[in-house]
Amino acid sequence: MQPSSKFIAAAVLGSLLASGLPLAAQQQQQQQKTKRRVAILNFEYGTVSSNIMQIFGSNVDVGRGIVEVLTDRLVTGGVYSVYERKALDKVLAEQNISNSDRFDSASAAKIGRLLGVEAIITGAITQFGRDDSSVSTGGIGGKYTSKIGLGSLGKKTSKAVVQISARMINVDTGEVMLVAQGRGDATRSGLDVSGAGAGSSVIGGGGIDMRSANFANTIIGEAVNKAVTEMAGRLEASAGSIPAKAVVVDALVADVTGDTIVINAGTKAGVKTGDRFPVTRVGRTIKDPVTGKVIKRVEDALGELEITEVDADSATGRFSGAGKPKVGDAVRSRAN
Repeated sequence: MQPSSKFIAAAVLGSLLASGLPLAAQQQQQQQKTKRRVAILNFEYGTVSSNIMQIFGSNVDVGRGIVEVLTDRLVTGGVYSVYERKALDKVLAEQNISNSDRFDSASAAKIGRLLGVEAIITGAITQFGRDDSSVSTGGIGGKYTSKIGLGSLGKKTSKAVVQISARMINVDTGEVMLVAQGRGDATRSGLDVSGAGAGSSVIGGGGIDMRSANFANTIIGEAVNKAVTEMAGRLEASAGSIPAKAVVVDALVADVTGDTIVINAGTKAGVKTGDRFPVTRVGRTIKDPVTGKVIKRVEDALGELEITEVDADSATGRFSGAGKPKVGDAVRSRAN
């Protein structure tokens, strides 16, 4: 007699809940375990710098802006765990790594090993611009022009094109595992007076937040988002090609100030912001009565440490729990 579907579903649900964790929490833990850890370096944009000056009126770092948009897409997608931006900038500054070195595969792989990620993403912006045309209804009937005379009425079509290319680099070998591209086109049209751009927005230079709704509503912003969304989809589809690493953290408490703990392991050991580790203390050791060799250490649980800041050789976190940690206590667990 075959078991009913209701019985099977109940059995599966029961096994999932047996650990005492809510089902949603268990699913989240499983997802964290399968995520690939990556870091994204600012995209190179030298080949389109003149177009950027024309659009923004200044040399805006669109390479960083596009990476911020891409990071949001990948984090939302849930396939990758992306190295935190501020921590990445800090490591690059401490190591005095120049911009030119970051685009070399071997150098990028070295950065990735330093960060403790499984792959590093580098890229370039190969197209970034607008191509506008106008047709006049007065004085120059039917002729396309770049300007319309003062007082004339015309219809203007604005087009923006953004194209980006990325490389996924294996941090162990320096091998380029994947090349992914993304392209975005946006077109708007409408009536304009005295040559005013139909559907366009004046974007001042300086602090451009390419993740903002204001930028997304511009024609160039629409093209950027389409290009990044296409690239993110291709990167997510290829996540399985990145070799997974089992990261085991075996660290000691180096400093305790209130509920703030510093441990003697950082990105080199695979620690990253957001990781949670149990903090324990060796209560007693058990030795072999014949050889005198330690065969077991009995550890008492003190609480949990959540990592909030990390550099190459140390990490800082917030402790919570009933115990009182001290220097020398163990922080030993598998990372997310």
